[in-house]
Amino acid sequence: MNKKEKTTNSTSFIKRFLITILALMVLVAGIVFVFDPFYHYHKPWLGLKAVLNDKEYQCIGTLRNFDYDSLLVGSSVMENNDNSWYDSAYGIKSIKAIRSYGATADLCYLLDAAYESHDIRYVFYNIDPSSLSASPEPTYESTGCPMYLYDKNPFNDVKYLFNKDVLLEKIPYQLANSFIGDYNENLSYNWAKWKNFGSELALGLYNRAEDVIPMMEESAYQTELDANIALLTEQVAAHPETEFIFFYPTYSMLWWDGIVRTGERDAYIYNEKQMTKALLSYDNVRIFCFQNDREVATNLDLYMDTIHFAPEINRRMLDKIIAGEDEMTLENYEEVLDGVKNFSQDVVTDYIIPYEEQGLLHN
Repeated sequence: MNKKEKTTNSTSFIKRFLITILALMVLVAGIVFVFDPFYHYHKPWLGLKAVLNDKEYQCIGTLRNFDYDSLLVGSSVMENNDNSWYDSAYGIKSIKAIRSYGATADLCYLLDAAYESHDIRYVFYNIDPSSLSASPEPTYESTGCPMYLYDKNPFNDVKYLFNKDVLLEKIPYQLANSFIGDYNENLSYNWAKWKNFGSELALGLYNRAEDVIPMMEESAYQTELDANIALLTEQVAAHPETEFIFFYPTYSMLWWDGIVRTGERDAYIYNEKQMTKALLSYDNVRIFCFQNDREVATNLDLYMDTIHFAPEINRRMLDKIIAGEDEMTLENYEEVLDGVKNFSQDVVTDYIIPYEEQGLLHN
């Protein structure tokens, strides 16, 4: 074989190799695009179910691409809702907009994404007390979320289209849950079936502060509070066609004991009063407070830790909303939240004492 033939053969081999590599790349990218387990490009195709179990990777895509007219918004305590409860009660089609810790700025970021391409009838929004004193800046990038799924830059989609875990783990998991077993799409991001609840577990996960710190000033978080009030009221004002139903969830008595000991209780109650007053000035807002549900908050068998509760509490709160129970108005909100403060005081002077006497509280 002469030199020219060798060169021709080498060139031909390189071409075939490059074409093969390119074909494989197109195949891999095509598979990820079609199945799209993070719903970055589209809603489910090919009869697949919406298998939602990884909110940091999937939530933003579903908000942009799914069909819905209402939202369930909040932190991890919102995840154990069954979407069909709300759909049946209000005649809507809902999906969840969830962010761990439920900081106001992060949840407003998700609301903005939803409103870009959807008309929203209802927003059911779980307000966690800590969210009112959280940073008013979104935390997705700073906490390591996959920003290639959040931004709209097609060039960094290579991190998704050529992702080994997506190809070999996420897509098979999506297929298995779609065609094998009884996966329920209404239980998106639901973690209750993987967790246990009970007083022993809740007490074991409660690290009680050894010392009781004097109460801080009510306005200790005023700067953050003002910014978070602005974020939420801007959402409400910008979307008068949406009915916003806010609610404060039922944390356990262990959480209230904890924030009394850290000196934060009065500041948290003050924050809630200020946020409630600001939101209730809008006609498209209703607010409910379930923090003083003593029957639930003192029953530690319903909790996994100080705040995370069983799905029956999610259902109980919704039933109360439907019935109009525990609703706050401009006339009664201060009285209601003063009642929450009284409950927290009863926790430390009464409800928690038996657990102390039995040595069940650990520092």
